[in-house]
Amino acid sequence: MHIPIIDRYVLKQVSTPLLVAMGIGLLVLLSERLVRLLDVTMGKKNSFGVVFELLGYLVPHYLGLAIPAALFLGLLFGFNKMSKDSEIDAFLSAGIGMHRLARPVAALAAVLMLAAFVIFGWLQPHTRYAYRALLFSIKNVEIFYLAEEGVFMQAGTRTFILDKLERSNNTFERIFLFDYRGPNGAETVTAANGSLLEAVNDPRPVLRLETGHRLKVDGWPEFDSLKKPPGSTSGDFDRVDTPLGRASGKIFRPRGFQAREMTLPELASHYSAPPPGSSSSIAEIRTEMHKRLVSVVTLLILPFLALPFSMGTRRGQRAYRFAVALILLVAYHEVIQQGAVSSRIGGPHPAFTMWLPASLLAIFAGWRFWNLCFRLSKDRLQPIYDQMSEIFSRLRSTLAQHFGIRA
Repeated sequence: MHIPIIDRYVLKQVSTPLLVAMGIGLLVLLSERLVRLLDVTMGKKNSFGVVFELLGYLVPHYLGLAIPAALFLGLLFGFNKMSKDSEIDAFLSAGIGMHRLARPVAALAAVLMLAAFVIFGWLQPHTRYAYRALLFSIKNVEIFYLAEEGVFMQAGTRTFILDKLERSNNTFERIFLFDYRGPNGAETVTAANGSLLEAVNDPRPVLRLETGHRLKVDGWPEFDSLKKPPGSTSGDFDRVDTPLGRASGKIFRPRGFQAREMTLPELASHYSAPPPGSSSSIAEIRTEMHKRLVSVVTLLILPFLALPFSMGTRRGQRAYRFAVALILLVAYHEVIQQGAVSSRIGGPHPAFTMWLPASLLAIFAGWRFWNLCFRLSKDRLQPIYDQMSEIFSRLRSTLAQHFGIRA
């Protein structure tokens, strides 16, 4: 397919900051979650592999946040660069208007919208469920790998402390283990050496103890009665194997228990009635469906919203244009989020809480873009930029005089 040279050039100017913004955004979001996941999995077998698997499941979720922001920033920085370098003026002098330059970015937004439709509609529900299922399996198998030298640890009903832990080969020296069995008494084990072994067809590790002593008490004495004390047995052993911890008898629930785990076709099929066993109400299912569709449609609005803000008559005021544009985008995102919360708990219909703000943003973006392309009138928001510029200039001068800094 032949792409005109003008479209290729515009896409090149936009795609570089877009990809950089998306990469930085994903890196920051995943790094923040990485710290929390390490707290959950640190010390467990193959913990880093599990962490990266969990992070992989989170990528579609964060892509849903990063794509709109990256597209908006890419358009702002790309067209702002062409404007500062007078390339926009050159295009206009050659009879190529802004509506023509917006054609490739509108096509780019349409491609990203289709990608977002797949991400929101199918990838996010499946990966969100896979993330929760894996996290459930990690938290419901208590594993000995969390042990530290000289620290009391608990695995199931067993409390233990050990010395000289060697993680490279899963061996240790000198262990004290106390197994509390409730009304049935308790068991105390001490051993000189031990190791941790993998079990076949069992998620729990096997604790092997060598050269030890075992004391078992069959119950607890009742001090207010005349019953004789409970019986006990003790003895030495050369080697004994026992599973450590407990594997939960529960299995993770099926996908679709929550509306966020349903695909778009599933949400549409249950638009009037939730599926059996679901924890989500009709309002939650409808809100989730509308929220995803609004997020997808918003991507088509962003190019027409960003381009007017990227143009500027004075170089010093371009930063304030960016500030106003980003504040507007963040405020819109917050309005959609709060509208979804309101509709989810049985408030107004999503047509009012989400589609109305999206429609107002589209009208505003269309009006601004029309003025940019086909009218020579001054930007209606120019007084805001001028006022912001004056305020910050005075503040900068005041601080410079106060601290004795020369401008």
